[in-house]
Amino acid sequence: MGLDVVLLSRVQFALTIMFHYIFPPLTIGLGILMVFMEAMYHKTRDRQYEAMARFWTKIFAVNFALGVASGIVMEFQFGTNWSTYSRFVGDIFGSALAAEGIFAFFLESGFLAVLVFGWDKVSPGMHLFSTIMVSLGSIFSAVWIVIANSWQQTPAGYRIVGEGSAARAELTDFWAVVFNPSSMNRLGHVLIGAFILGGFFVMSIAAYYILRKRHLDFAKKSFTIALVVATVFSLLQLVSGHDQAQTVAATQPAKMAAFEGIYRTTQDGAPLYLFGVPNNAKERVGGGLGVPGLLSFLISGDASRPVPGLDRFPREDWPPVPLTFQTYHAMVALGFFFIALTLLAAFFLWRRILFETRWLLWIFVFAVIGPYLANQLGWLAAEFGRQPWIVYGLLRTSDGVSKSVPASHVLGSIVLFSIVYLLLFLIWIYVMDRKIRQGPEEIAELPPEKLRGKGFFLAAAGGRGESMTGSSEPRK
Repeated sequence: MGLDVVLLSRVQFALTIMFHYIFPPLTIGLGILMVFMEAMYHKTRDRQYEAMARFWTKIFAVNFALGVASGIVMEFQFGTNWSTYSRFVGDIFGSALAAEGIFAFFLESGFLAVLVFGWDKVSPGMHLFSTIMVSLGSIFSAVWIVIANSWQQTPAGYRIVGEGSAARAELTDFWAVVFNPSSMNRLGHVLIGAFILGGFFVMSIAAYYILRKRHLDFAKKSFTIALVVATVFSLLQLVSGHDQAQTVAATQPAKMAAFEGIYRTTQDGAPLYLFGVPNNAKERVGGGLGVPGLLSFLISGDASRPVPGLDRFPREDWPPVPLTFQTYHAMVALGFFFIALTLLAAFFLWRRILFETRWLLWIFVFAVIGPYLANQLGWLAAEFGRQPWIVYGLLRTSDGVSKSVPASHVLGSIVLFSIVYLLLFLIWIYVMDRKIRQGPEEIAELPPEKLRGKGFFLAAAGGRGESMTGSSEPRK
């Protein structure tokens, strides 16, 4: 049996994008936390907030560098492995990716040097501004990438030019592409997932410090800020997920049927499966626990309304149901875990016993794995559910590959990429571990702040004067 060039090309692209996707969500999530921490320093003059902003900036910079390095590879793959696809979507993707480069990457990278190296070289206001710009740049980058991917899910604002292998989608309405039927729902879902990851990442390291009785004031303040962010966005993700599921049901009904294992359209409402094992041969979910009518109710508000099943679509247009079902349900389960864990921690914080509850802190040390998995699973579920289409309803995945690249070459590149990515991952782990073990700079080690004018940067809460070392004692 020969090698399947389509399958290998898909595996190669999945490998590169899943490795790349380790880094952007964390930079997006850390970005907003850094903005808040630095703003709190300017407001309160508490130098512990300055130490927090400096420390998390170092972590941000490491992840930004690896995100850029790993992201470049994907763009080359469009031309080498997916030339037919690139020709088909080039007019659409060119606009979105150009916007991403101009409005996002240049903004983020342009201010990154000021963010990392400008602590004692620019004014406090300018440094805070650079932090905000870097955070916005990382968010804008996600905006344009999600818009481009969402167009593949729900194409809009185009016309087909040419026929057969020469056919391509030509842009007719840029804003229809930007606001295609799924882009804003998916963008909110992606950004919220990144904010959750940022919160859990900070809580993981802060919990480790607290358990080791190191940098306690730094760790407790970092944990508290991150807990607020993670709790709020975990709850918002529930709303966002529901909204996106309704959009999927309306625009990609075959994907929704695969998400929930709905093989046959029923007349008395569709169940919502909590778990189970889809069986394509028997066209049912084996060993599953389903709540009757709940899926119909969540989609339409009517528990008796039918939901289109896979029987409404030709068998060759079915997504890989078991993979789509399991990745989707694992993502949803993790979302409910985040809600339960953050609400429990918030309750313990309110009771003032959180930082003495060692078993819960140990859970948070390792719980950061959950958001990483949830982000990856969400992408996998979305991409599995779109199959067999690379552009939904317009271009099949099997028709998008390059015709001149043999399967053996693709396999060889997968092996080489795997080795390189493994080495990069080990380097990332080593550098991150080293920086975490070093910990934040002690307040006494921070360089004295220079007076750079008046305004809110030197204003004290409640009208109190503050010294340049962050003391809240009244000036003599």
